[in-house]
Amino acid sequence: VQLVESGGGLVQAGESLRLSCAASGRTFSSNTMGWFRQAPGKEREFVAAIDWSGSSTAYADSVKGRFTISRDNAKNTVYLQMNSLKLEDTAVYYCAAESSPFSNPQAFRVIMTSYYWGQGTQVTVSS
Repeated sequence: VQLVESGGGLVQAGESLRLSCAASGRTFSSNTMGWFRQAPGKEREFVAAIDWSGSSTAYADSVKGRFTISRDNAKNTVYLQMNSLKLEDTAVYYCAAESSPFSNPQAFRVIMTSYYWGQGTQVTVSS
């Protein structure tokens, strides 16, 4: 199983980026998927999650109203649209997928050993 993130980069504060995470090796169409991030010297933190159908989402308070998570099950891909980026959004962003089906995206906030992980993509926001 592989999760491959793309779309990271260097942007100025206030600009936008769209991250993608393409899964291969198995389908995640019945599984919650989401994003975490880790800034230098900090622990990995939850950003957003989406349930298998795309109808239920969860967001960290710090990104609510600015980030939008979506998915395309036909492409086995999850996206993170990041608008109005702030300096504090600078981090490595990791895609994750729950191995158990039909889980609640709210529960995805807690890192579990049952998650598959991508290798991460760097997002840097400059002033």
